[in-house]
Amino acid sequence: MATVRQDDLRGNQKARTRAAIVEAAQRLQDEEGEPPTVAQVAEAAGVSRATAYRYFPTQEALVVEVADITPDVAATEAVLAELATDDLERRLLLVLDAFNPAVLAKESHYRRALWVYLDTWLRGNRNGDESPVVREGRRMRWLDRVLEPLDDMPEQQKRRLRAALALTIGSDSLVIMKDVCRLDDDEALEVLRSAAIAILRAGLAEVQEAP
Repeated sequence: MATVRQDDLRGNQKARTRAAIVEAAQRLQDEEGEPPTVAQVAEAAGVSRATAYRYFPTQEALVVEVADITPDVAATEAVLAELATDDLERRLLLVLDAFNPAVLAKESHYRRALWVYLDTWLRGNRNGDESPVVREGRRMRWLDRVLEPLDDMPEQQKRRLRAALALTIGSDSLVIMKDVCRLDDDEALEVLRSAAIAILRAGLAEVQEAP
C-alpha cells in the first residue's frame, strides 16, 4: 500500500482552502457584478481574514484568479471531461493543444498572473509560510486525468512522470520558450508538444525496463 506523505496532506488541505476561497469569490462576483474584496470573500468562504490574505494578499491577486484565469480553463476542463481514448499520447496532446494556445491568446493576462503568483509567494515567505500555495494546481489534476490508464504503474514513478510532464504545460513553460529560448509562438507550442511526448515515452520505457 502506498504511503501518503505528510507534505502531500498539508498541500492538499491548503489547495482545498484556496479552492473554497476562489469559489466564494466567484459566487460573490456573479451576485454583485463586481469583484469582491478579500475581506468579503473570507466571510463568504467561512475562513478568517488572515487565512484569506495568506492566499490572496491583495484584491488584485483575487481578481486575476477569478476574472482572468478561472474562466479561461473551461475549454480544457471540457476536453478532459470528454477524453474517450486510452491512447496516452493522444490524451496528453489534447490537453496541451487546449491550454497552451489559450495562454498565448491572452499572453499579457497570464504574464500578469505569474507576477501575482510570485508576489504572493514572496509575501507568504516573508510572513513565515515555508510553502505558500499560490495556485490551484490545475495542471496536476489534469495530468492525473491524462494518466488514468496507467493503473499498473508504481505510484512513485507515476508521480515523477506527472511532475516532469507539468513542465510542458502552462504560462511559465511558454515564457521560457519565448523569453529564454527566443522561439515564436508556433515554435514554442511545437517544442512543448515534442517534449511532452518524449517525457511520456521515457517514463513508460522506464517502467517496462524495470526488473
